[in-house]
Amino acid sequence: MTKPNVLFLFSDQHAQKVSGAYGDTCVKTPNIDRLANEGICFDNAYCPSPICVPSRMSTLTARYPYRQQCWTNDDVLRSDLPTWLHVAGAAGYDPVLIGRLHAIGPDQLHGYVHRTIGDHSPNNPGAIRQSMGVLSGANDPNPESLIQSGSGMCAYQAKDKCATDAAVAYLHSTGLDKINAGENFCLTVGFMLPHAPYVVDKEVYNTYANKVPPPSLDSSCLVGDWYKWWRECRNIQDVSESQSDRARTAYWGMVQRMDENIGQIISALKYIGALDNTLIIYASDHGDHLGERGLWWKHTFFEESVKIPLIMRLPHILPSGERRQQVVNLVDLSQTILEVMGADCLPHADGRSFWSVAKNASADWKNETFSEYCTDSVPTWTGGRAVQQRMIRSEQWKLCVFDNEAPLLFNLDNDPKELNNLADNSEYADIVQKLMSQLTHDWQPEVIAECMYKRRIEKDILANWAQECQPEERYIWRFSPSINRLNNET
Repeated sequence: MTKPNVLFLFSDQHAQKVSGAYGDTCVKTPNIDRLANEGICFDNAYCPSPICVPSRMSTLTARYPYRQQCWTNDDVLRSDLPTWLHVAGAAGYDPVLIGRLHAIGPDQLHGYVHRTIGDHSPNNPGAIRQSMGVLSGANDPNPESLIQSGSGMCAYQAKDKCATDAAVAYLHSTGLDKINAGENFCLTVGFMLPHAPYVVDKEVYNTYANKVPPPSLDSSCLVGDWYKWWRECRNIQDVSESQSDRARTAYWGMVQRMDENIGQIISALKYIGALDNTLIIYASDHGDHLGERGLWWKHTFFEESVKIPLIMRLPHILPSGERRQQVVNLVDLSQTILEVMGADCLPHADGRSFWSVAKNASADWKNETFSEYCTDSVPTWTGGRAVQQRMIRSEQWKLCVFDNEAPLLFNLDNDPKELNNLADNSEYADIVQKLMSQLTHDWQPEVIAECMYKRRIEKDILANWAQECQPEERYIWRFSPSINRLNNET
């Protein structure tokens, strides 16, 4: 196989089900749907952690969070830890990033050799964040996220438009030059959408007004003591119908706008004659509950939060319009891309290349993966509770373990909505024991807690340094707070 170009389209907080490719009949996602129709769609793809930074850093390194000691949104990934971009560069590719990375610390490349647009958030922990204006607090797991929702404009939408324009310009110039020189390009485009705030421009908001269905599962369907506590901690027990409807309407609109951006980039790919010699990958870092079970945002191991969309297209190599039921993870994706490039896989990694599965649904594969959610008590949204939680998905079984609460066991074949916890049923004791052994044989929550405590002391020094010294931040997309607005002042 001739080496292909690589285009990795990586969104933020896209719930798998909210696209036509995954069965939603309300949202308009013709470009994502086209990728699925002309390629393959993974139905059981998971994130390594249902929170941004650890999920993204694990995607880079093919290691689970505990193996790279990067669990929270202010953990710094070691600069000497190789990523798939380092390996791609060593194999002759020129890795370029446009838009979202969400890495914390002085290394804002982690193997990318060129980067434009940057992040809206600071590069360094503790640095002053740009004001979100009237949407302050609405991007975090706070009640404001639902109160300050609806029709308007968010900096995230504007940033994605800049990233899209930059990606199109790159393909029309550098991408075309590489093709003419017989070389390959490797481009990652990082989107902010459809991450909260749940705000989108008036035109597309009105397209979905009164059309987005309400959540299919109410709060009575919520199982798990920790998750019930989490809902109370975030003060979202009494979300009004109008707030829920506004937020969901805006979210569906954000997904459409993101899809339109993807369409522009694919059109540029076609224009330069590279459409059919480019491996196109679309994925997201985690999902969003969107009111299901009375929950919002991510932070849990329910399918709405931990499952992601994953679509791949490469004509003449991958089949068209096929789906894969194998259980895969973002830690596997980077190893897969490297195999397609003809490069070595990352050493000492947890991820496994699923390229053989992508090409052939009957290929041998072990249907097992993990996700973890660990945090100390410092972020305001933790409610002062440090947690070390992990999930295993093995064939049809999902086991979730917590610190002080009882575990959750679901049979996803029989109970895809995760309504019936089987962990305390003696009939399934052997399954719980087997999965618990697999989950904990190399993952020790008390060791992680101690490590996070020590790292917090170090991180506080770095944060204080950034606050006092205000070091230069090179990869920042700057915006005025006034860009954020709500048409329906609430």
